[in-house]
Amino acid sequence: MDEQRLREFADRAELADLVARHSAWIDEGRFDDTTALFTPDVVVTSIRGRAEGIAELVELARRSHERYVRTLHSKSNLIIDIEGDTAIVRAHDIAVFVLDDATQSIAAGVHVYGARRTDAGWRFDRLDITPLALTEPLPTDPAVAPGR
Repeated sequence: MDEQRLREFADRAELADLVARHSAWIDEGRFDDTTALFTPDVVVTSIRGRAEGIAELVELARRSHERYVRTLHSKSNLIIDIEGDTAIVRAHDIAVFVLDDATQSIAAGVHVYGARRTDAGWRFDRLDITPLALTEPLPTDPAVAPGR
């Protein structure tokens, strides 16, 4: 196997691992690990709001999930397109939001990550989250509501 093909396999594995780690980051509140996943200039857009930079991202994640006892995000159907030192990763996300021991909500959506190779490895510099199905309305930021 040539070196270029081996590097492509390693890049794909690292990017897929970052997606999995993103789920653990949000579900387990691993906010101290944020810089191991995201670049300092990351931009995140979702129906819950927009964040620019690490501090805003952590605040958005905390604020968006504080009402839940726990969550479980599961990513699948990864499509990874690498172009040199940048990549786009598309993933389906199914998330369970536990409100209490008797009440859960389910959300399904598409996550599109922008990534770039850094001296420390791949990091996400963009994340666009598009919901497709929700069992309850999620709190939204009117500034980024659909149709605006």
